[in-house]
Amino acid sequence: MSQFFPLIIITMLRSNEHLEPLGSGHNIIVSDIHHFNTDTILLADFASAKAVKNAVELGAGCGTISVLLKKNNKAESITAVELQPDACDMLTRTVQLNSIQGLTVLNADLNLLRGQLPFGFFDLVVCNPPYKETGTGLTNPHEGKMTARHETSCTLEDVIRSAGALLNFGGRFCMCQRPERLTDAVYLMRDCGLEPKRLRLVQQRVGKPPKLFLIEGRRGGKRGFMTVEPTLLIEAPNGDFSDEMLRIYGDYKC
Repeated sequence: MSQFFPLIIITMLRSNEHLEPLGSGHNIIVSDIHHFNTDTILLADFASAKAVKNAVELGAGCGTISVLLKKNNKAESITAVELQPDACDMLTRTVQLNSIQGLTVLNADLNLLRGQLPFGFFDLVVCNPPYKETGTGLTNPHEGKMTARHETSCTLEDVIRSAGALLNFGGRFCMCQRPERLTDAVYLMRDCGLEPKRLRLVQQRVGKPPKLFLIEGRRGGKRGFMTVEPTLLIEAPNGDFSDEMLRIYGDYKC
């Protein structure tokens, strides 16, 4: 059977697509439009801090976080919500390629999920949202890349409000964002009934300002008492990956 596996892979890939290994024999289909980066891996690890039963990934793109939650947390059920049909098609083929059970791809607008997903049901919602507000920064002429990077199809408020509606009492919402959006994130989470409970800053190396933050909010959580975790350093003093980054990457790094 193994001699036919490369042929199966070739027939599943479209133009400008290739496979990216995620470790433990899992591979994900990516393209020059829909792919993942270090932020994605960090968010998946951050969200994996506790057991996951029923989860939703909003704005899933090629679905890296959903696949990692299935691989690392053995989550029973994950729904990957993605607006762009080509990204949904890629993730659907990734699910088939890896024979993943319990991962559903939903081509939908995260603002229009009522009637498509049960509200107040999920114990985890995770999202790596667009970082830039509309009208800020350089925009990419390709619609897919622009949607992933700028708030053209959804805003930070849309993401957090949708997460709040989907979560059950005590459910967790995990996301990453640029430090300049931290005030917005905390304010919007509280406004949508999600109490910020965990915060972690990410730095490239010692002496550099944070480039990212990871935050977790709890549906119906008691106000206050947020835990600020030690800063995550991507690089060690010698310029190599830090020990923690090697742990997070795991066999994916290999």
